[in-house]
Amino acid sequence: MKHYPVMLPEVLSALAMQDGEICVDGTFGNGGYSEAILNSANCSVVGLDRDPNVTFRASELATKYDGRFRLIQTPFSRMNELHLDPVDAVVLDIGVSSMQLDQAERGFSFMREGPLDMRMEQGGGPTARDAVLRLSANELTRIFQVYGEEKRARHVANCIVSAREQGDIVTTADLAEVLEKALGRRGKTHPATRVFQALRIFVNDELGELYRGLCAAERLLKPGGRLVVVTFHSLEDRIVKTFFRRRAGEVQGGSRYAPEVRNEGPEASFTTPKRSVTKPSKVEVDENARSRSAKLRLAIRTTASAFEMDDRLLPNVISLAELEARL
Repeated sequence: MKHYPVMLPEVLSALAMQDGEICVDGTFGNGGYSEAILNSANCSVVGLDRDPNVTFRASELATKYDGRFRLIQTPFSRMNELHLDPVDAVVLDIGVSSMQLDQAERGFSFMREGPLDMRMEQGGGPTARDAVLRLSANELTRIFQVYGEEKRARHVANCIVSAREQGDIVTTADLAEVLEKALGRRGKTHPATRVFQALRIFVNDELGELYRGLCAAERLLKPGGRLVVVTFHSLEDRIVKTFFRRRAGEVQGGSRYAPEVRNEGPEASFTTPKRSVTKPSKVEVDENARSRSAKLRLAIRTTASAFEMDDRLLPNVISLAELEARL
């Protein structure tokens, strides 16, 4: 299947790379953003990815753009620990790549039968099957409610617990079948969609990785540097939106559930030139359905100050470390 770098024209416009500048592509994937950035100016790109399967594509770019591209195999949340000089731009394309979805052996998709894995870093850490087999109905319910926004999370969790007691959940197809029986088929969306999303987010700690990545980018960007983030569902976008608003020193809260509070700590570290999100064009959505939920946000680094990390931005769900301790 053809690889589509989502919202590529909008990403390049927001990055606005100039000759001699350095950009970190924190989610290298198949290299779509990296190659387009390298073509947009006589600049350099440092690609980051925790998936070892991207190294061949990275080698191609390193050869083609001799001296202007290199890959570091690492989660993007550690970009400020790599002893890089301050950079001019960081781009993050959050979530699973089409390359991963299209590989049945990775276990990300209910559309292709494979092992129930879903790890972006294969070879270490709990799998989606570990979560399905080891977590309680209450824990699964919470994961499906928060990470998948599944309305019938409790019912789904109970059905999974019943099916696993019969030894019936081994592959992606097995789990998809359980979910289809539990939820039925309504409309075009497969009933397994939200649960598979929730398990993938949990297994890869995607929201924690996103928040730590935003903090790392804040520390790595030089004043005037651009931070461009593309998200694909409301949980991701909410974290990015809240992070940008807090870092810009804007008022938080003000609803009947929470009073207005102002930031405490250093002066604002970012400005947000555009308050609203940028969405993909209709033409792009028609050509690439995976882009339909994409949202782009841009923030520009102002000072060298940085805030302390605040994990209260993250939802309260069982941690991956708690599951790993049970294996």
